[in-house]
Amino acid sequence: MAHIAFIGLGNMGGPMAANLVKAGHTVIAFDLVEASRHQAKADGAGIADSAAAAVRDAETVITMLPAGKHVISVWTDVIPAMTKGALIIDCSTIDVESSKQAHELAAEHGVRSVDAPVSGGTGGAKGATLTFMCGGDDKAFAAAKPVLEKMGKKIVHCGGAGAGQATKICNNMILAVSMIAVCEGFSLAEKLGLSHQALFDVASTSSGQCWALTNYCPVPGPVPTSPANNDYKPGFAAALMVKDLTLAQDAANAAGAATPLGKHAQEIYKAFDAAGNGGVDFSGIMRHVRGLAAKQ
Repeated sequence: MAHIAFIGLGNMGGPMAANLVKAGHTVIAFDLVEASRHQAKADGAGIADSAAAAVRDAETVITMLPAGKHVISVWTDVIPAMTKGALIIDCSTIDVESSKQAHELAAEHGVRSVDAPVSGGTGGAKGATLTFMCGGDDKAFAAAKPVLEKMGKKIVHCGGAGAGQATKICNNMILAVSMIAVCEGFSLAEKLGLSHQALFDVASTSSGQCWALTNYCPVPGPVPTSPANNDYKPGFAAALMVKDLTLAQDAANAAGAATPLGKHAQEIYKAFDAAGNGGVDFSGIMRHVRGLAAKQ
């Protein structure tokens, strides 16, 4: 089994590190938050005094951090302490340019690197059912895949450096737009006197079918496991959707791509977040859509 360092033990990173321990790997972990370190220790990981100390002698290093600036800072700190030829994987969701810069830092020190943002939320992190979208060269991806398979079910090589991040923000823009569309459909159905179940039974098996409807239905009832049946507890918080939509808009502006629905989705989710709902599951945007109807 491998010697793995894991840096960033939050709501996603903590359960991911725990799954690596369950798989039999030796995991040395670090996080700035004391409670996160204590939980990782309880889950069977060793705890280092610093990020740089965690990576010494590690064959693979995994980071799960809030933003690009944190990834660059941590990689700048830890890569010089890594063994040449070792592998570093970033599972954070960050901007494409920061991801490419991180890959360059690794290459300068003879370290292999993969960007591998995830989809699947906290449930996927706990259940080891995440989807990993990977960017990096073929050899680095081949080395990363066996490790990622202990934390997820689907591992996709999307292309070169930064391609995983590009895929993640495109996917989540689609998700945000489709979730808002599903919420608008249910809001209209309510006004027209239709039951949630009636619309679900038709749309889920016809041309309105999409993941946001069939797996994550934003109204209580039709999909018992959706956050709508648990007062919209995340899941995937609305504040994180704002983050991803902002990354998508930044990328679209830089690339000269037209994404008017993505931009409007960003505006809607930003308003939802600004109203104090950042910690609500992103499917809770159903409440916001109902509120828009009430204002008309």
